[in-house]
Amino acid sequence: MPNSISKLILLALPAAFVPRFSASAAKPLQWKLLKATLTYHVSTALHQVYGVSKMAKGKGVCHSGQCSFLAAAPVNSFHSGDTNRDLHMIQSVRGAVYPMVIVRTQIPEAAIHPGPLRAKLQIQFAGHTVNYNQVAFQLIQQGKNYRLTGTIPAKLSDFQIPPPEFLFLKVANPIPVAVNMLWTQTG
Repeated sequence: MPNSISKLILLALPAAFVPRFSASAAKPLQWKLLKATLTYHVSTALHQVYGVSKMAKGKGVCHSGQCSFLAAAPVNSFHSGDTNRDLHMIQSVRGAVYPMVIVRTQIPEAAIHPGPLRAKLQIQFAGHTVNYNQVAFQLIQQGKNYRLTGTIPAKLSDFQIPPPEFLFLKVANPIPVAVNMLWTQTG
């Protein structure tokens, strides 16, 4: 399964993401996602539900002072502790047709240092692409690695997903996604 996820991520990587350079150009700085925990939160009047995925993969390339990052996770890798609810979630977000959540961003290389970071994210999910501007993150250096934490302020309506129901109660529109990722330089 991990190899198939890696293949899907590489297929999702557009040609424009990979910079082109001459043989004399300096080797670009590269990043790899070591591990990640992505947690979505949905709520109804009576319930709070959290779905967690630890199967995200990602990579980044910095060239000429600009860094491009891509991270992706299979929709079916999010688990809430209730198999029936998870299957309903996959159905609601059209996970059979759009099996991956893909996030892209570009940031200046100079912004990669411990402290606050704001990023513009492009997220592909449930057959739609949505841009989020100025999403707040925190970067914490851990040796040569960087931990990235923050929350993506996603909403069901952003991705044109009709609110599903749990026990006859509609899910609220906000579905924030908490991000906790550990990145390392690979080159």
